[in-house]
Amino acid sequence: MVIGVIPARIGSTRFPRKILADIEGKPMIAHVAERALESEMLDKVVIAIDSEETEKALASYKFDLIMTDIEHQSGTDRVAEVAKTIEEAEIIINIQGDEPLLSPKVIDNLVKLFDDPIVSMGTVVSRNIGVKDYLDRNIVKVFLDENQNAYNFKRDIYDSEIGGVFRHVGFYGFQRETLFEYSSLSPSKNEIENSLEQFRALDNGIKIKALITNSEQLAVDVPEDLDRVISKMKNSIKVS
Repeated sequence: MVIGVIPARIGSTRFPRKILADIEGKPMIAHVAERALESEMLDKVVIAIDSEETEKALASYKFDLIMTDIEHQSGTDRVAEVAKTIEEAEIIINIQGDEPLLSPKVIDNLVKLFDDPIVSMGTVVSRNIGVKDYLDRNIVKVFLDENQNAYNFKRDIYDSEIGGVFRHVGFYGFQRETLFEYSSLSPSKNEIENSLEQFRALDNGIKIKALITNSEQLAVDVPEDLDRVISKMKNSIKVS
C-alpha cells in the first residue's frame, strides 16, 4: 500500500497559519489535498493536522484527517506518527502542505523510484532554477552525485556553484522501515543549523535518491509567494 501524508502544521515560523491561507476561496491545504488525490499511485491520502482550527477549517471537505502531536520537530516526524497507525503502508510519501500547485504526476514518478528495492528514501528536484532562485534563501539548492543521490542541500551558494545544482521540490518518499529509522533519530547539527530536515538522513548515512524533473511548482514560504501562486493558478484556468 502506498499512502500520501500531508503534514499540516499550523505554526509555521516564516508564515504562521499559512496552510489556511485563502487561495481562490479555499484554504491552501485543501488545494494540496485535492491535487494529491489525483495521483494514480497513491492508495490513500491523509492530512496530518495539529490543531482544532485546521480541523474546523476542513470540516466541510471529505479529507481523511488525523490529529498529531503539536511538538513534532519536523514534517517527516509528523508523517511517521500517521504511518504507525496504517500498518498496511509500505511506501509513504511526504507531501508538503505549502505546494498548492503540485503535479500529481510528480508524486506518481516519485513513487516509481521505489520500484528499485535499493531505494529507501527519495526526493524531488527540478532543473527549473533561475538567477533569482539562486539568490533566494527560501529556495533550497540540491547537489547530486553521479548516481542521482543528493549529497548536499544549501540555502546560500557561492557564485562558483551556480549552474551545477537543482532546485529542491520538497517531497519525500520512504520505505516504511526507513521512515521509522529516520523518526527515531535525534535532529542532527546540520538539520538544526540549516532548518532542513533532510540533513538528519544524510548525517546518519541514509541515501536520498533524487527524481529529476522540470517542475515549475511554487511553494508558499512567505506571504509574498501567495500572489505568485494565485496569479499562476488564474493563468492556468484561462489557458485551459
